[in-house]
Amino acid sequence: MTTPATWTVGKAAQAAGLSAKAVRLYEAKGLLPEPPRTDAGYRLYTDQDIAVLRFIRQAKTLGLSLSEIGDILDLRRGGTAPCPHVVNLLDERIRAIDRTITELRQLRHDLAGTRARARQHQDGDTGCVCGIIEHARSGPPQ
Repeated sequence: MTTPATWTVGKAAQAAGLSAKAVRLYEAKGLLPEPPRTDAGYRLYTDQDIAVLRFIRQAKTLGLSLSEIGDILDLRRGGTAPCPHVVNLLDERIRAIDRTITELRQLRHDLAGTRARARQHQDGDTGCVCGIIEHARSGPPQ
């Protein structure tokens, strides 16, 4: 019987495209099980741990939070296919991005309008901090 390959935190991080600090953080957050340690105290990660770390890295590139990623991993570890849950998370993320795009377009419109009117308020209005900002027309503060 062969012993499975093990990786130290630095090698595991490198193999997964992460920093060692990120690996330790994911372990502390419960995304990875606590690995066994050598007599000298070094963490030893398995190939399966590397696969989970790569999954976490990829999920983060899609904008998923560590909490959401943890939920996905918990579903899988509990024997449930997490893909329907992931579809819902992705739909929520898309809606959030669409809202942000709308808000940014409105902000750009407000900034362009303020900039176009800026010349009127650059000089002489000593009764305020900055007339450009104080006379800006924009939506309600967030």
